[in-house]
Amino acid sequence: MKEFKDKIAVITGAASGIGRGLAERCAREGMKVVLADIEEPALFQTQKELQASGAKVLAVRTDVSKASDVEALAQKTMDTFGAVHLLFNNAGIGTVGTIWESTLADWEWIIGVNLWGVIHGLRAFVPIMLAQDTQGHIVNTASIAGLTTGLSAYGVTKHAVVALSEQLYHSLAHLNAKVKASVLCPGFVKTLIMEAERNRPVELQNETTRILTPEEEAIVQYMHQAVQAGMSPQHAADHVFQAIREERFYIFTHPEYNAAVHKRMEDILQQRNPSNPFQS
Repeated sequence: MKEFKDKIAVITGAASGIGRGLAERCAREGMKVVLADIEEPALFQTQKELQASGAKVLAVRTDVSKASDVEALAQKTMDTFGAVHLLFNNAGIGTVGTIWESTLADWEWIIGVNLWGVIHGLRAFVPIMLAQDTQGHIVNTASIAGLTTGLSAYGVTKHAVVALSEQLYHSLAHLNAKVKASVLCPGFVKTLIMEAERNRPVELQNETTRILTPEEEAIVQYMHQAVQAGMSPQHAADHVFQAIREERFYIFTHPEYNAAVHKRMEDILQQRNPSNPFQS
């Protein structure tokens, strides 16, 4: 897909971070943009600002962990614009804690958004995009953590998104479909992912707040600093659009992490125990 003007893009997690960067880029390309996010004030502020730039925009408050919300998003998109050409399954959250210390609520929340959100997006939109029989592209946001190890529940969900996206790619290729697929595996991007708790549903709140160990506190501080110093969402969006034009499946934004990915692949091929991907 190389021409974007007057096409329709749907973006989840569109009110901030990478989603906001993608929305801005879609608007600059002359696309009609459907914004989906759970955070209503930021969602409608983004809609207002994009409309002020001249873009045609539909904002739909959406909890991607709920199939009914995503199905309603698809219906409202079709009712308003009549088609979908770009789908960005981008909404994502992060949590802190080891596999065994993460609560059931933590797991349900992060799997609901990071994995089920993508599944719901594909189930709702792929049939529509295939039936159109026109060029289209789907981008699922994973992470470099989906190709390395060491980030607990977050990494688990991002590995799942990579695997899901690879299966999507093969299925579309088997059909010789005009719709293509990519998976976005960024490193640190300047987003609000470290503030994701602001959008945690009441029913998935933890009853008590676990006291972090000094080591965990150090990791959290490192993550905050790395995210704040990260790539701009607009730059990440540039990488995405270049990959769409080139029909490239794997989208890497930070080549400095290629060595960590290579190390993990070598661990697997040589059947050696997993090594720390970020230690030489």
